[in-house]
Amino acid sequence: MTIIWILLIVAVVIAAWLIAVYNGLIKAKNRTDEAWSDIDVQLKRRHDLIPNIVSTVKGYASHESSVFTQVTEARSKAMQAGTIDEKIASENQLMGTMKSLFAVAESYPELKANQNFLHLQQELADTENKVQASRRFYNGNVRDFNTKLQVFPTNMIGSMLGFKAYKFFEAEEEAKAVPVVDFEKKPEDPTAPVPTPESATPTEETKPDNQ
Repeated sequence: MTIIWILLIVAVVIAAWLIAVYNGLIKAKNRTDEAWSDIDVQLKRRHDLIPNIVSTVKGYASHESSVFTQVTEARSKAMQAGTIDEKIASENQLMGTMKSLFAVAESYPELKANQNFLHLQQELADTENKVQASRRFYNGNVRDFNTKLQVFPTNMIGSMLGFKAYKFFEAEEEAKAVPVVDFEKKPEDPTAPVPTPESATPTEETKPDNQ
């Protein structure tokens, strides 16, 4: 009877430990999912702002159709992305196209007087700052969860129960900076005089022979 009780106690201890490990993994996973939800809210806000920005810039640069098409297609792809990995890749691509859009806007200083455009630009900048803050919080939770899946003996339990590591939300270089329009850039003056052969000062070799 003593051996049976000992075995029962050992079994209970092991079961309690397994439950504690499982609950710890579940809590870490839930925190990571919640952190991603915070990012998702800001990404949806980004998606809502982009069509209005495109429409405003298009009113001044309608001939830049290829850039507008790239932004629209990238936004559509980002909205249709299913998994977190797909969303990360598509969002980086989207912000790359937005950088091109704002580069076009810099060529039209008259946009500086468009209050709607300036408001949208500020809204996007605020959203991007929130995305970056949420991204850092999410990555911190991913690091904690992935670490649990790597250390012994939690890694064995996690593997048996089908837990998978999360991917970090790493923004590409062109997607890290908040896209803004720099209206202070001065384009080259197309009316500036260009030196011509006639206006050039003749050298000794090109001076006419008076003899």
